[in-house]
Amino acid sequence: MTLFDERERAFENLFAHEEELRFRVLARRNDLFARWAAEQLELRRSERQAYVRSIVHGVVQPQSDQALIERVRADFVADGIDASEERIRAALMAAAMQAARQVRGEIRAEAEPVTETAEASK
Repeated sequence: MTLFDERERAFENLFAHEEELRFRVLARRNDLFARWAAEQLELRRSERQAYVRSIVHGVVQPQSDQALIERVRADFVADGIDASEERIRAALMAAAMQAARQVRGEIRAEAEPVTETAEASK
């Protein structure tokens, strides 16, 4: 294998890894955001689960952040809840930060057993 082939494969692997991370963070963000919105709407358990699934599904069939905000805002308005775009956007941003922290923590946790196993075998 040539140096060029090795570099190309390394870039492809890096790209695939970054895309997987982006997807995981986006899915987690939507899950956290949907749970917050469902809590605001005071949905019952089965309704809450369906609501969360419908929003998380947006990762598979991408929708813009603005479309997601508008959807939740419409749900809030229909239920008579404070539906300011600023409040909803702030909740989405908070969910994004929390999702990134959680996914980074999970990745570290996935990597740690490999290190501990290697040290234990010494």
